[in-house]
Amino acid sequence: MWDRVQLKTKAKEVLKRNYWKAFLISFILMLVGGESSGGSNASNNSTRWNMGPDYISFDFIIGALAIIIIVGIVFSLIRIFLGYVVEVGGRKFFIRAAVNDSDMNYLGFGFSSTRYIEIIKTMFVRGILIFLWTLLLIIPGIVKSYAYRMVPYILADNPNIGYRRAIELSNEMTMGHKLDIFILDLSFMGWYLLGVLLFGIGTLFVRPYDDATNAELYLELRENAVRSGMCTCGELNLSSEEVFR
Repeated sequence: MWDRVQLKTKAKEVLKRNYWKAFLISFILMLVGGESSGGSNASNNSTRWNMGPDYISFDFIIGALAIIIIVGIVFSLIRIFLGYVVEVGGRKFFIRAAVNDSDMNYLGFGFSSTRYIEIIKTMFVRGILIFLWTLLLIIPGIVKSYAYRMVPYILADNPNIGYRRAIELSNEMTMGHKLDIFILDLSFMGWYLLGVLLFGIGTLFVRPYDDATNAELYLELRENAVRSGMCTCGELNLSSEEVFR
């Protein structure tokens, strides 16, 4: 059984060696993680609604909605075709940084022609499943987000494992660990709140610590999965020396 304090201690050791590389990778992951902004535009010669002293143009509302939809679609496409692949590459960096291999080229790991489509397909299916569970009820959506949390890490080891197997294996890895992972997330809340108080900039410096800790969590769950027969080293494209540190 993994220990939260031990994971965070290992993450700190990784960051001591590679903090600014980790900071840059985490910052890039935040940029492609779905943050978006939109604008609005107004037009003349339209029906107007009286709202007290001001008037709202019907065409203005339609135009604003169209812009919001278009911006949403654009950022969704960026997230799918760029963000998913960069995220897997970022997870690869933190996995390898844990064993003192901090090559930033891992960020582009998923853009190989033999990996790109499989990563997008698997991450897209994962996102759809979480979305559908969330539509059912909020709590099942949260539970499934924890169940499928290890998918990008599994893809970082073997991007061609297939979406069904990646989702299945992540579900098995996190079985019985979801509450502990939730508590692990809560342990970062104080740091993030402090970061928000520092004009939000402080959160940028917390994120590498969070990412490094989650990579350590995956390494523990991966080793447990191999030991218990959930998967093999070969299935993850790894040697036994890589799994059993």
